[in-house]
Amino acid sequence: MESRQRRQKARVKDILKEEMSNAKSVIFADFRGVSVADDTKLRRQCRENDVTYRVIKNSLAQRAVQELNWEGLDEIFKGPTAMALSMTDPVAPAKVLRNFALETPVFKIKGGVLDGQKMTIDRITFLATLPSRETLLTQTAVAMKAPITSLATVLNGTLVGFARVLDGLKTKKEKGEI
Repeated sequence: MESRQRRQKARVKDILKEEMSNAKSVIFADFRGVSVADDTKLRRQCRENDVTYRVIKNSLAQRAVQELNWEGLDEIFKGPTAMALSMTDPVAPAKVLRNFALETPVFKIKGGVLDGQKMTIDRITFLATLPSRETLLTQTAVAMKAPITSLATVLNGTLVGFARVLDGLKTKKEKGEI
């Protein structure tokens, strides 16, 4: 007969697996030495950015990762491990954890996963420096709008010039010059 504790661990592992598989990105960190006040601050920043942050049990996380066929993450699950993930924005966990790591040197990012592929610390840093999705969409819209605005200005100038020519002809005709 399976023990209650074993069923509970299996349930936690299944929850971790589901969260990781549905996440846009997952970042793992070592939180050793982080004060309670700093941890509270980090958790607040995560909530504000729609990032789920939790301390995880390495053995359960490793099983979940193995079932997801994510490879090369064994080193990540040594020592205390926390996990940050977002279901909506692949950049948000990297941004929040990197900014926190810059403010709190004892907090160390271990690695992560994006689209099922392992991310190095350098790749996480690069990801963290990218503009947010909303900013990128705004920049794209502005870039797409610029040529249309220029075309409208040119066409409007052509029409205004044509109207002036017609008005000039009308004036000359009224004066009898034509």
